[in-house]
Amino acid sequence: MSTPKIDVHIVSSSILSDDVLMLAESLMKTWKITAQQQVYIQFGSFRHAVTFVPVPKFAGLRMSQTLARRMGIFSGTTVRLRFNPVSRTLHMGPLIGVLVSREHPSQTDKPFGDITMFCRELTDACRSQGAYVYFFTPGAIGANLSTVEGWVYTKGWHKLTLPAPDVVNNRLTSRKLENQPIVQSFLKEIKHRYNGKVFNEKFLDKSEVFDALKKDSSLLKYLPESHSLHNVNQLKSMCARYSSVFLKPVRGSLGKGIIRITRVGPESWQASFATVNGTRKQPFNSLTKLFAAIATNMKANRFLIQQGLALIEIGGRPVDFRALTHKNLTGKWTITSIVSRTAGNHHFVSNLARGGTLATVREAVSKSNLPAMHRGDASARLQKASLDIAKGIDTHIPAHFAELGIDLALDTSGRVWLLEVNSKPSKNDNTPLTEGKIRPSVRMIIQYARFISGF
Repeated sequence: MSTPKIDVHIVSSSILSDDVLMLAESLMKTWKITAQQQVYIQFGSFRHAVTFVPVPKFAGLRMSQTLARRMGIFSGTTVRLRFNPVSRTLHMGPLIGVLVSREHPSQTDKPFGDITMFCRELTDACRSQGAYVYFFTPGAIGANLSTVEGWVYTKGWHKLTLPAPDVVNNRLTSRKLENQPIVQSFLKEIKHRYNGKVFNEKFLDKSEVFDALKKDSSLLKYLPESHSLHNVNQLKSMCARYSSVFLKPVRGSLGKGIIRITRVGPESWQASFATVNGTRKQPFNSLTKLFAAIATNMKANRFLIQQGLALIEIGGRPVDFRALTHKNLTGKWTITSIVSRTAGNHHFVSNLARGGTLATVREAVSKSNLPAMHRGDASARLQKASLDIAKGIDTHIPAHFAELGIDLALDTSGRVWLLEVNSKPSKNDNTPLTEGKIRPSVRMIIQYARFISGF
C-alpha cells in the first residue's frame, strides 16, 4: 500500500496552536498542499480545519497537546496518511475500534480478562503496520455516537475519549450485548454517517449457516444432512436413516448442550449428553420417550438435527479440525491456520474447554484410524474445504465477515465434512501451535482493516 507511515509528535500548545500542524515538506510537495492553504484533518469521526507548515528533512507530523488530547493521540503514535485533493482532507489512520464484551478497570494489567494478551498483540501489530487501535465495550459508546471511551495501550492501559473509528472489529461474545439498541445504532452510524466499515458484524447460528450453504451446489459435498428440529417425526425419520444423529443448539458454543443419539438395538437408543464433567448417557426404549425427555431443552433452545458421522479417531477419541480463515490485505479469503482437536477422555466433543487437545493436521492424521490411502492429501482437502466454505458464507449470508473459525471433520473414508462456522472464534481456542510473538491471525486483522479503510 502506498500510504506513508509516519510518527506523530506532540508539542506544547504554547508553541503550536490547535489549527496549525507541521508536516514533512516532501509530503506536502507530493500532495501539492501549500502553506497557509486551509485543509481538513480527519481521524475517524474527528474532523478539524487546519493549515500546514512544511518542515524540511522531517518525516513525521507535529501537533499541539490540546489538539492531540481532543483526538485521543499520544506522542509516538504511528499512523498512515492519505490525502484527498477533492475534499482537501488529510486522513490519518486507520483508526480501529475493537468492540469487546466486558472490561475490568480495577485489573490494570488485565482489563479484558483472558483476551488481554490478544489486545496487546493487536496493539503491537498496529504499531508495526501504522494503525491505531483501541478497545471498547457497549457501555463506552457516547450518547451522540461520535465518541467512545476506549482503552489504549502505551506503557500500560489508559482510558481516553476517542473519535468513532474507521473500522470496527466486532468481538462481542453475547447476542444480548450485540442486540442492544445503542450498539446497533452505533454500528449503523459508523457505516452510514462516517462511511466506516464493520466486520464480523453478527453472530451466525447453525441453521442459518447450513440453510445458506445448501443453496450452493458446489458445497453440498461438505454438508451433513441437517434440519431445524420441530417434532418427533423428524427425529424418527433421521434415526431411520442414520445409526447416529446429533442434536445441536442452534446458538450454542463450546460444545454446550449437544446431544448424540445412537441406535443400540432394534428398538432401543442411547442419548449422550455433553456436560462439563464428561458424557452423561441415558437409555430409551422408544424415540417418542426420548423426544419427550429433551422437550424441556427445546423450549429454551432451538435445535438442529444433524446426520451422525463416522469421524476419524485417535485411541477411540474423535478428532476434528479448526480452520481459521481471514481476508487478507487484498480482501481475499486465506487460511491462517488449521489445527486438529482430539476430544478429551469421556467426551465426544473436542473443544479445548472440554479437555480436548491440539495437534498439527499431519500429526493427528498419522496417529488416527484414517486408512493410509486417504492420508496424503488430507491437509490439502481440508484447506480447499475451508476456503470454499468461507467464500460460500460471504456469498450467501448478507453480512460482512473477515474472520471465520470453520470446524471440519474427516470421516473414515477420507471425506471432508462441515461441522460448524463461528464468526467470533476464540482467541485462545485456535492458537497456531508454532506461534511467534504476534500471531498471523492478528496481523491479518490489521492488514484487512487497512484494505477496507483505504490505508
